[in-house]
Order: sequence, then structure tokens, then C-alpha cells
Amino acid sequence: MNRYLIISILISLLLSTNVNAESGYDLWLRYTNIQEKSYHKFASRIFAEVCIDDTSATAGVISKEIAMGAKGMAGIDPVFSSAPGRKVSLLITTNPESLDMGHDFTTEDIGELGPEGFEIMFDDNKPEKTLIVAANTPAGALYGTFTLLRKIQTRTKEMRIPESSVPSISRRILNHWDNLDRTVERGYAGFSIWDWHRLPGYIDQRYIDYARANASIGINGTVLTNVNANALVLTAPYIEKVKALADVFRPYGIRVYLTARFSAPMEIGGMETADPLNPEVQQWWDKKAREIYQVIPDFGGLLVKANSEGQPGPHNYGRSHAEGANMLADAVAPHGGIVMWRAFVYSHESPEDRAKQANLEFEPLDGEFRDNVVIQVKNGPIDFQPREPFHPLFGAMPETPLALELQITQEYLGQGTSLAYLGPLFQETLRSYTYRPETHTTVAEIIDGTAYNHDLSVIAGVSNIGNDMNWTGHIFGQANWYAFGRFAWHHRLMQEKVAEEWTRMTFGSPDEILEPVMYTLLDSREAVVNYMTPLGLHHIMGRGHHYGPGPWVTGGRADWTSVYYHRADSSGIGFDRTSSGSNALAQYAPEIGEKWGNPETCPDKYLLWFHHLPWDYEMDSGNTLWEELCYHYDKGVGQVKEMIATWEQLEGDIDRQRYHHVEQLLAVQLQEARWWKNSCLLYFQQFSGMPFPADIEPVEGDLEEYREMKFPYAPGIRPSW
Repeated sequence: MNRYLIISILISLLLSTNVNAESGYDLWLRYTNIQEKSYHKFASRIFAEVCIDDTSATAGVISKEIAMGAKGMAGIDPVFSSAPGRKVSLLITTNPESLDMGHDFTTEDIGELGPEGFEIMFDDNKPEKTLIVAANTPAGALYGTFTLLRKIQTRTKEMRIPESSVPSISRRILNHWDNLDRTVERGYAGFSIWDWHRLPGYIDQRYIDYARANASIGINGTVLTNVNANALVLTAPYIEKVKALADVFRPYGIRVYLTARFSAPMEIGGMETADPLNPEVQQWWDKKAREIYQVIPDFGGLLVKANSEGQPGPHNYGRSHAEGANMLADAVAPHGGIVMWRAFVYSHESPEDRAKQANLEFEPLDGEFRDNVVIQVKNGPIDFQPREPFHPLFGAMPETPLALELQITQEYLGQGTSLAYLGPLFQETLRSYTYRPETHTTVAEIIDGTAYNHDLSVIAGVSNIGNDMNWTGHIFGQANWYAFGRFAWHHRLMQEKVAEEWTRMTFGSPDEILEPVMYTLLDSREAVVNYMTPLGLHHIMGRGHHYGPGPWVTGGRADWTSVYYHRADSSGIGFDRTSSGSNALAQYAPEIGEKWGNPETCPDKYLLWFHHLPWDYEMDSGNTLWEELCYHYDKGVGQVKEMIATWEQLEGDIDRQRYHHVEQLLAVQLQEARWWKNSCLLYFQQFSGMPFPADIEPVEGDLEEYREMKFPYAPGIRPSW
């Protein structure tokens, strides 16, 4: 091609590009220029002269972050020093004993902040009224620094200084379902960001930016590999690759974890068994743990999926989950490691309601696990549905630490094409009262260790991160990553506050942006529930890929079908989990069983989860159950229309690239919402035999055509090994 033609094309591209366009790569760490004079003046003064009295690698991270924030928000280059002086405007210290605290704050108070907490305060005793970020460790100072930057980014009124903060949960971990070939199970944002082939020699800048993003919201651990594990990651070459990532993450306070395939002694160790009570198997794991910790001294530990969905485990040898977990726990315990043993277990051989099986397997083992074992429990008893009641294991194992596993990636909530802010789901789960013990303990108080005095506390989020430029596929998917980190740090936050923070940091603070984005965020998850699985319906999606509706799915193992869960017939719809059905309600506290076991007092949102009711059952609204179902599906479609209309108000206020990104995906979401509504109502009408209400958007399409739709290449399908 003629070089002048190439130059001409490049010039045309440059001229046609919106100079204000953003890819979304910067996430919520954009540090854009502050327009408000008072906040600009405050930031300029605070960042003018900065002292960091620490020489660790984390201190270097802190100085770089402050430099970026100061330049981006205030347009200044801070002067840095390592020793406090009279003119220091910002002091970041891990040596609070050297301070003369203001506001009646003492060194004893700093000591109570633990290894990750921090205090932000003004020292009134300094002539220049120095702002101080004080902590016991570099990690605490880093979290305090990011909090200060967030306050300035979000224009927090009064700046709420002084402020102290300590994380609610000690281990706040992302779970990557990433495979060594870079495919991602239930991933909707491209391939895995871990380039195993080029590690350890090549360190992608994205690894550093990933660590920054996580540290900014308090995430301190990452499980790099899929729970459907590949034993190769435990071999020496891969341990060296993991070390390279651990070295990148360490200054950001992040430890790495790996998934352990239970049959690894056979697959990479040449043994004939993986029996956890076999002394040679135990020795193999002991040696493997020493090998890992010699290379990665701060390795966090192991995450295990065993005897579930075909994964090997201790049951293969007639052993219990406790015996399997304890073997691994004994191997990592001398090095300070933990074992996170997943409670997502169910067997096709069991005739029991799948919602009951985790309790049936784990409750009898309460008290039999080592102190460094935590049982990792999904938020609900089925599988990350758009809405589930909290898992009955919470509160049922008082002698065993339990971790909460949340899904950030939207496997069942529209995947990469739908806007569904999960802050409401996270808050709903964390604040659920278990009525165990008698103080009406919430799920949050069980997982943070306070309910039963456990020292080990863990929360895990299944990642929605990929190598797409904007990290999460859908720009608004970033909000769920952000929300997970914020709730993991402080589980008593309000989801509205979290949404506002993310919005201000991601799109800006003007009211003309803030209000429409907030309105869209806060209504989005309920919209998805309405047009997918209203009134407690669940697990009615397409087979395998889980994309789109599939209430007709049948055949094969029962609990992988939709008809197993909705049980629609001419008499009604819903899964009876009362004493007249599977009696899954008996696994909850009596107060819950009594309320939810009666359809008149059961919340509508769980009605068909626990009850099989006739189509003409009268709801509190006065509608029949069939009418109410139709109205919910129709409302969900209407809510997406409202989201589109709200987003259209933002044209010209948000950069063109991100605006059109969301605009197009909302159009796709509306198509999918109608697809869900039409196919589900056409399918269920076969059983109800009742007409559609005249005041809903007409139900369109042909049921058989919907049934014949196939998606063999939908993203996120689990590969076969």
C-alpha cells in the first residue's frame, strides 16, 4: 500500500475519533481533573508535600498512586520526602508511635487497627494542620491512601475526617475460574488475563493494574485457577509462573492461592491412589506444600472442589469431606496456609432435593475440621440464581468457620450482555437473618467470625475479569467487581452508597450524570429477576451455556433440568419444599420455617421456591398467581425500557465510546428480556390454560421456534478435559 495512503487513513482515523473517548480500562481509578474550586483547592493543598516514612515496596506503590492522583485531580506534582517536616501536608506513616496525635487519638487506638486497618485524621498540633494516614503496616497505609483518594474522587462532603477503618473479614478473595489454556469458565469478558505461556519471563502491565484495582477496594487475595482444577498448576514449572504473579501482587497486599485437584498425587505424582488416609499420599502433599512455600513464602493456601460435578475427592475412597480437607490443611498449616473447601456438592445418585444436599453432607461433620479449614458456601442453596434465599448452612455449623461465596460474573443474570448491578444481591444475602443463634445472627456475622468466635474469616467472589479492554465485557460489570470489594471490606455498607461511589469515580460527579446512572444501577438487578425468574422461580435457563430461557429443558440427570425446579403442571407451579414436599425448610431455623412455610406469610420473592401453588391462587395484590407471573415478566421488560430511556438522557454528558457501548448492550438486553418473557409465558400457559392479561405488552413469537434456538458457541461454557 502507498505510504501516503496509509498516512491519509491514519489522519482520517485520528480526526474521526472522539478525543474524550474512554475504553473503560482505567476502571474507577480515573483521577480526572476536579472542576469544583473548593475540592480542587483541598486536593492541591493535601498533595503538595507528602512524607511517606517507610521504604518498603508498598511505600513505592503508595507514592506512585499519590503522584497519579495528584496530577490527574489537581494538576500538581507532589514533593516527596521520607522524614516529617514542618511543611508536610500529607504524612503517611506506619510508625504511629512517633506522632503527636490530634483529636484525642492515641497510639493505643492505632494498635487496635490490626494489620490492615488505618486512621485518617488531621494533626491539629501541626502548624500546617497536616493530614495523616496512619497504620501498623504498609498494607494498612496503602488501603488508607486509596480511601483518601476515593474521598477526593467522590467529593465526599466534609471529607469525614478523622476516620478509622478495619476490614470486617480478614481474607477477601477473588476466585478466578480461569483455565491454563486461557479459557474462562463462566467468563464473558474474553480470555484469561493470565498468560501462562509467557510467564514467568513476561510481566504484562495488566497484572500490575489488576493488583492496583483490587488493592483500591481492599481485596487481598486471588485464586488464580478454576475450581474444576488442573493438577499441572502444582508442578514446578507452573509454581515458578505463579511466583512471578505473587511477586507483582505482594506490594499491593495481595496473596495468591491455587485450586488443588484432589487426584493430583496420581496425575502428577505417579501414585496409584489419592486416599487422604494413605501415609504416602499425606507425605506427597506435605512435600508439595513445602515446595510451594519455598518458592512463594506468603502463599495463601488451597481452594478445593471435591466430589461434585465429576471432580475427584475423598468419597472416591470412602472418606469424608473432613478427612480430605484435613489432610490438605495439615500440609499447609506449618506454613500459615488455609484450605477453602467448597460446599457446592450434590450427587446424581441422591434422590434428595438438591437444595438440601450440602447440609446433609456437611452438618454431621461440624467440629471435625482443622482450625485452618473454612467451608466455602454459595449465597444460596442451588447455584447463583438471580434470587435465592440464603443458604441454610449459614448458622448450621457453629463449630466450623464458613466463608461466603458470591458470583460477580453474571452466569445466570444475563452474562456479558446485561446490566445487572449485584450490590442489592450482596446486601440481601449479608443482611439475611438466620435466627441462629438466638440473637438473630445475620449471614455477615457468621462469616466474619463474630457469631461463633472464629478467628478465620473469608469471603470469595467468582471473578468477572477477562482480557477485554474494559476488563469485564460490559462496562457496568465493573460495578460488581467494585461492590464485592467494598462489601468484603465493610459488610454493613449500604448498596446505594457503593453504587454512588462507583458512579462518581467511573463517570463523574455532576448531577446530570449521577442521578440517571444511579437510577439505572439500582433498578437493574430487580429488572433481571422480573423478566427471568420472578416469584421464586429458579434454574429455568438454557442447558450447558446457561444463556437465555429454557423452561422446557428436560432429559438426563434430573437436577440439571428446568422441569425439576419449576414443576409446572395443570394443577400449578413451584417446588414444594415444605413438610408436604422435600422439607428443605426444616434445614432453616424454626422461625424461618414457620414464616416461609405458609404461602400467606412467605415473601412473594420466595413463593415458588418453597411452594407449589395453583394457577388461580390469590396473591396479596388481588391478582391470581398466573396474572401476577405475567405482570412480573412484563414489568421486567418495562424496566429495561426505562433503563434505555434513562441512558439516552446521558448522550453528550458521557464520552462517546462508553455511551455507545452501553447503548448497544441495553438494546440487546431489551431483546433478551422480551425473549425471556415471551418464551416463558408461552411455555407456562400450556399448563395454566389461562389468557394473558390484556394490559401487558402482547406476548409474541412461536414457542417451538424458541425451543429450537441453539447456542453451541456461547461464551463461558465449561470445557471438557
